[in-house]
Amino acid sequence: MQDRNVDKSMKLYERACQLIPGGTQLISRRPTRFACGVSPVYAQRASGSRFWDIDGNEYIDWVSGIGAIILGYCDPVVDDAVREQISTGTMYSINHELEVELAEELVNTIPCAEMVRYAKGGGDACAIAVRIARGASGRDKILFSGYHGWHDWYLAANLDTGADQKNASLDSHLFPGIDPTGVPKCLAGTAIPFPYGDLDALGNALDDHHGEIAAVIMEPFRSELPPDGYLEGVAKLARAQDVILIFDEVSTGFRPTASGAQPLVGVTPDMAVFAKSISNGYPMGAVVGRRDVMEAASQMFISSTYWSDTLGLRAALTTLQEVRRRDVPKIVHDIGTTLQSQITSVANETGVSARCEGLSFHPHLTFETDNEVERSQLATLFIQEMAKRGCHGYTSFYLNAAQTSDDIEQTVTAALATFQIIAQGLEKGNLGELLECQQQVESFRRLVR
Repeated sequence: MQDRNVDKSMKLYERACQLIPGGTQLISRRPTRFACGVSPVYAQRASGSRFWDIDGNEYIDWVSGIGAIILGYCDPVVDDAVREQISTGTMYSINHELEVELAEELVNTIPCAEMVRYAKGGGDACAIAVRIARGASGRDKILFSGYHGWHDWYLAANLDTGADQKNASLDSHLFPGIDPTGVPKCLAGTAIPFPYGDLDALGNALDDHHGEIAAVIMEPFRSELPPDGYLEGVAKLARAQDVILIFDEVSTGFRPTASGAQPLVGVTPDMAVFAKSISNGYPMGAVVGRRDVMEAASQMFISSTYWSDTLGLRAALTTLQEVRRRDVPKIVHDIGTTLQSQITSVANETGVSARCEGLSFHPHLTFETDNEVERSQLATLFIQEMAKRGCHGYTSFYLNAAQTSDDIEQTVTAALATFQIIAQGLEKGNLGELLECQQQVESFRRLVR
């Protein structure tokens, strides 16, 4: 195990907290999401499957840029295409043909896509999709399941709604205790959650708000496939009441198949949103959908200078082509199944009740305990000890095509040593004493896994 520290990272984070509210721009990058004080906080450079922090430590990145990196860091094909684009201009007073070329690529790639609008991130793309759905339907209310960003329309679910407040909350969809400060109180009751996997609950919500629901927006899945027939049932319920069905594919992206989640689940929604892996780390997002729904946007004020900058367009077009050319879904599937098998095996070898499970392209580690405090300690200790051994991540794994057999070998070796430490802590009952940081904060406790 390499001797490493993150002193520079922690000092820089202290400076950041004086200047940046919350310390970071993304909750998933806050040090408390990892092993604060042991895990790195600031990267200096990256290549392939790895990054180097400002203290000079090297890590395999099992978070893959919070899911945005699908081909690998600094992918030469994508970066060369972007560099060439820079040489001819990134922004103009008029449009660029890349807008049309990428739209054609998306329409040819994604089952539900007949028309396209662009964005720069997943939250923006979801907000655009909701706006279009409201405009196309003439209705105001949104039913949702899963995580859909930071915008007012979504956080409105946590506004005070009196007797219904407990039901109309994000606690099971984002993370507990979100205070919707700054969200207009008049939006209360416009965003209504429904539990994933429960068709009766969705049907009841649609009936309770009959004629008022513009759209059902949901993550089709995260780390496990939906129950048989569930998404088909969702589509049937939505269409029976002329409600627009939107799949939020920001997190799953193009790892399930080169055309996203829709071919895997066999259900075609009315609209879908993409970001993250669409462009291998360059800012880009897209809203796609049926022509009769999307055409409403032509009469709506949805506009931004940078949504069509040529760098994001070029990166997205090249990334989509490379995902298909390299058969990236197969690559990450093979990596994932190997990782799942070997990590579960070394856990069993040490006597720790844990297994690596879920979908192959986004597997997660499950500790088999009903004690929530112990589960948090186990997760934190795993993240802490893996970081010490050069493996950066959560207790879940976001895969990319640059990860190698050497990365898997190093990770499994690190996991064996980590599980041995965990086994000793469980035997002695001193897990808390083994922690060199505060317990990991479970920010995204999502219903959709």
